[in-house]
Amino acid sequence: MSGIDIGVHAASECLPRHRHADGYIAVVLGGGYHEAGDEGRFAAHPGTVVVHGRWTAHFDHFGNRGARVLNLPAVPGLTPGAGTIADVDAVARIAERDPIAAAEQVRAQWRPDVGVCNDWPDLLAAVLRVDPDMPLRRWARHMKLDPASVSRGFARAYGVSPKRFRLEARTRRAIAALEDWRGSLADLAADQGFADQAHLTRSIATMTGMPPIVLRAKSVQARAHHTG
Repeated sequence: MSGIDIGVHAASECLPRHRHADGYIAVVLGGGYHEAGDEGRFAAHPGTVVVHGRWTAHFDHFGNRGARVLNLPAVPGLTPGAGTIADVDAVARIAERDPIAAAEQVRAQWRPDVGVCNDWPDLLAAVLRVDPDMPLRRWARHMKLDPASVSRGFARAYGVSPKRFRLEARTRRAIAALEDWRGSLADLAADQGFADQAHLTRSIATMTGMPPIVLRAKSVQARAHHTG
């Protein structure tokens, strides 16, 4: 399988939180690991498939047998998150000759049935993904938790503070809206809950390495290339 992208991770290896510019599919061939990312926390085993979206971040802690992970290109129709497939060997064989066909086989087999962690840091992460405007102190009071403890515990679980997690969720949402946005950047900033246009621009540039105007131009060019 030397011609395909397989990551081999050592026992007890830790990958600090990192971000991927492009979406991709990770198929666990052997071993296992725990992942904490923008879509939640879960345990991955052989047969687990993790779909990562563009600009998402996560960190991984590998088990005592390490892990072998087949990385495939993203294909339409798979929602970011964790699921399973029945036949990882068939997918690996297809990937030797055609990684895109292997990704399409994953899509055909995909079952979103991996249990995610459901402790309070995960509940908070789920809230911040759908409502980045949720005040953290209000949520902590509702859960009868100390706000300072919430910040520390969340950072231990996800490798990032809840405030940063919230900002990144808001930024990804703005990036998703950017390509088809027809108003001004100031209007987009207000629509997505940023303090002002400068705040939006800084956040997008920090995440992507590009200011919004350049990012939108590249997205439009890429879409034209794929449809042309």
